[in-house]
Order: sequence, then structure tokens, then C-alpha cells
Amino acid sequence: MKQLNFLTTKPNKKLYYGLIAAGLGLCVAGGSLVWAKQTEPKAAVQDVVMVRTAVVGAAGTAQGYTYSGEVRGRFESQLAFQVGGKIIKRNVELGSTVNAGDVLMQIDAKDIEQTVNSSSAQVYSAESQLKLAQSNLNRYRQLLETGAISRAQYDQYASSYEVALAGVRQASAQYAQGSNQLDYSLLRADKPGVVAGITAERGQVVNAGQVVVTVVQDGEREVEISVPENRIEELRKAGQIKVSFWALPNVAVDGKVREIAPMADQTTRTFKVRISLLNPPPEIKLGMTAAVTLADTGAQPVMSIPLAAVYQDGDTPKVWVVRDDLVTLRPIQTGSFGNGAIQVAGGLKTGERIVVAGVHKLKEGQKVKTGGDSL
Repeated sequence: MKQLNFLTTKPNKKLYYGLIAAGLGLCVAGGSLVWAKQTEPKAAVQDVVMVRTAVVGAAGTAQGYTYSGEVRGRFESQLAFQVGGKIIKRNVELGSTVNAGDVLMQIDAKDIEQTVNSSSAQVYSAESQLKLAQSNLNRYRQLLETGAISRAQYDQYASSYEVALAGVRQASAQYAQGSNQLDYSLLRADKPGVVAGITAERGQVVNAGQVVVTVVQDGEREVEISVPENRIEELRKAGQIKVSFWALPNVAVDGKVREIAPMADQTTRTFKVRISLLNPPPEIKLGMTAAVTLADTGAQPVMSIPLAAVYQDGDTPKVWVVRDDLVTLRPIQTGSFGNGAIQVAGGLKTGERIVVAGVHKLKEGQKVKTGGDSL
């Protein structure tokens, strides 16, 4: 019986091992097929990138520079009292029209009047002394002629007369000086014009020479601007200067450089420049805000592109030029930039299409899908 059991289990083991071998073979065959499929070369697929582009427009003239300024008078008089004192009267307001000789302000002249009165009394005293000296001189001249007195005595009275005469002159000069100071208590306009500034009020005590009123004389009008030092030469060579006004949007006046300050302002480090207005209309008033634009008529034509279109490769600025849906990197010559745009002086032609966004994600010769407007 044991022998029969051995015979029945042996074929089962062979069958089991056969099935395992067959399964292993199938696995190896399947893996080979998968590996062969994965190692087959794939067809190259090129990605098409959607980019924003723009067509370069026609070239224009170079962008000029604009400076803000204020309308001023050609001649401005800063008036001050020649004597100090307390202001007791003010006869003008800002914008008042004045004529030559008009009294603008007056200071208290009580002390000056007392000085004038004292000087006047000294004049009377000196004149009285002069009369006495002259009488003595005439009397002793007669005595000298008769030989009653010596020449030395006569010379003493002659000298006394000369001293009295000098005293009269001195007293008269002091009186004239006091009279002038009394007249200086009135601040008068030296030229006809318009009151543009008042820096003192009634009741204020001012010193001699302290500016209290500014009068802009009638005549030429000009605009004062501040220019940085690196733009001075450009201003000197400007072919055309246009002046516009914030309050008068439809008015534009030609201008010319009249004066450039020889030194820069210590605070702003800019140079004061005066621009004369040529044939200004009467609507232009003092103190108006003006914009002075410089345009160089001899400048070479340039075109502007968005600043985002520039691809900086080392020290050379470049742009992506699109042709037949392929991009090519091209170097350009740039100029000044501002307000999100940069001037291109060379390297591009009118009508060429360039990439204006995403320039750092492109590669040379890459195929793109374009879209955008003209510049």
C-alpha cells in the first residue's frame, strides 16, 4: 500500500513544477514585450508657445524733456524801508496795480520827527553863532585898518567866523539827513507794476533793508524752471522750446532761454533758468503754472517699444523678433526710457513683429503662436 501512495504523489509534483515553469515563461515573455515597446523611439513633438507680440510702428522724433515752472516778471523789485520802525499803514494788497511814486506802506515816524526837530534847532543855533562871528569879524576888520588892534587879534576873530560857518554847514547836513529819514518812513513804488508779494503786516516792527513788498514791473513775462546739471548743455542746444499752461490748455507759446544761473542751488542742486515768452497772450497771468518742453529739431528719428520686450543677454539688450512663427534673438541699440517704454535707435525696422511679454521663457528658433496689436 505504501508503494501505491508513492506512485500517486509523484506525478502530482511533476505537474506542479510544470505549471510554475510555464508561468515564469509567460512573465518573461510579457516583460520582454513591454520593454521592447518602451524602448521604441518616439516621434519628436515640438511645443507651440502662445506669446504676446506687437508690430513696431513708424519711427518718430526723440522724446523731449518737460520741466515745470512758474510765470514770473522780467523785472521784479523787492522793496524795503531804509529805516527801521513799526508799520502803521499798508495801502496795497496782493495783485494791486501801482504807479511810480505811490505810497505802499508807512512806518511810525515819531522818533524820526523828533530827530528832525532837534536838527532844525541846531541849525538855528549855528546860524546865530555865525551872525555873531560875522559881526565881530567886520568890527575888528575896521579896527585893524585904523591900527587899533594887531593882526594876531584880527586872525582870532577870522578863525571864529570860519568855525561858526562850518557849524552851520554841519547842522544843515544833519537836518537834511533827518529830513531824508522822515521821507524814508514812506515806502514808495519805484516803477509801475503789480504787487506780487507782501511779507510784512501792519503793527510789525521791521528793520532797515528787510524786504516787505515785491513789485513785478510792467513789461516782459517769463517762466522760471529748475534744470539738473546733466541737462544744461541740452537746454543750451535746444532747437525749439514750447511753453504750455495748466490753466490754459489751448495756449502754447514759443520761448527762448534768457538766463541760466551760474551756480546750482545749494538745496536742490539744480540751476535756475529763465525762459522768455515770445508774444505771450494777455490771458497769461503772474504765478501761473507752466510746462516747458524742449524739442531738438536735429534729433535722429527713433522708435519706442515696451520695456518688457527687452531681453538682457549680458551687456547687450536684445529683442525676440518673430518671423514665420519662429523667434530669433536680435541685438538693438537703445536710448532713453520712461513710462514703461524705451527708445530704440537701431536694430529694428518698421513693420517687424516682436515679443512683448514672456521674453525670458523663449529659446532660439522656437515656434510660437502670435497675438497682439501694433505699437
